[in-house]
Amino acid sequence: MTTTQTTTGLLPVPGATIHYEMRGTGPLLLISQSGEGDADRSDDLVDDLAVDHTVLTYDRRGLSRSTLDEPGGQISLPEHADDVHRLLASLTTEPVDMLGCSFGALIGLHLAARHPRQLRLLVAHEPVAPWLLPATERARHERELFDIQRLYRAEGLPAAIRKIAGVLGIDPADKDVEPDLTPQPMTPQRIANFDVFIERDFTAAVRDVLDVAALTGLTTLTGPRIVPAVGRTTGERVFDRRCAEELARLLGTDPVEFPGGHNGNTSHPRGYARQLRDILRAAR
Repeated sequence: MTTTQTTTGLLPVPGATIHYEMRGTGPLLLISQSGEGDADRSDDLVDDLAVDHTVLTYDRRGLSRSTLDEPGGQISLPEHADDVHRLLASLTTEPVDMLGCSFGALIGLHLAARHPRQLRLLVAHEPVAPWLLPATERARHERELFDIQRLYRAEGLPAAIRKIAGVLGIDPADKDVEPDLTPQPMTPQRIANFDVFIERDFTAAVRDVLDVAALTGLTTLTGPRIVPAVGRTTGERVFDRRCAEELARLLGTDPVEFPGGHNGNTSHPRGYARQLRDILRAAR
């Protein structure tokens, strides 16, 4: 439950209008959500972090309150990253810290490469970035994403969610969550967001390319420190974990472990906040 005051705003950007929210006081921390998640997706985590951070969240273009000028068009990763660039530029002139989860981590990598001076630190939790993987592994996981799209079109959202859970190594019967959490209901808005995520963002991820030299060439003088992260219970062969491991290898570091699995930001918000605070504190 939200316990701190939330300020909301709308920012016109090329091709869309972005809804954003700010909560708390302290250094600015941007959270870019995973999957179909909008600005409200990680409320428990945000409430914890808002005690000592100004937490900025937003609806990706096409989700919830971030409307598209042309609703039927495709969406690309450069567009998502440009939205965040413009959002940050409208709010601050200082580099900020960023947590990117899954698809949000991929957006963070693009932002770090294209606008490195806007970030001080990026925690990239299990990015959906096929281009990080060796060619054979990359092709297999790209097929997985397209298979989910075909399943969604043929059998609907429940079947697609079951498949997504399997790909991410999530057991729906395993209630490995912190106590006293209220799960988010499957509202009509969330169903609509899943449609955008599966039909457009999956395609954007498969088609995405990013020159890894733009990431490996970053220094503390020219860009952010990038911290690859994995969920403690995410299986070793899960696509998104492998992406984080390959990112860590390219950067010459080891991935940091967070509580929970791929969605630890929602299943273990208190433990997740503690780990994130430790990382942010160590980087200052």
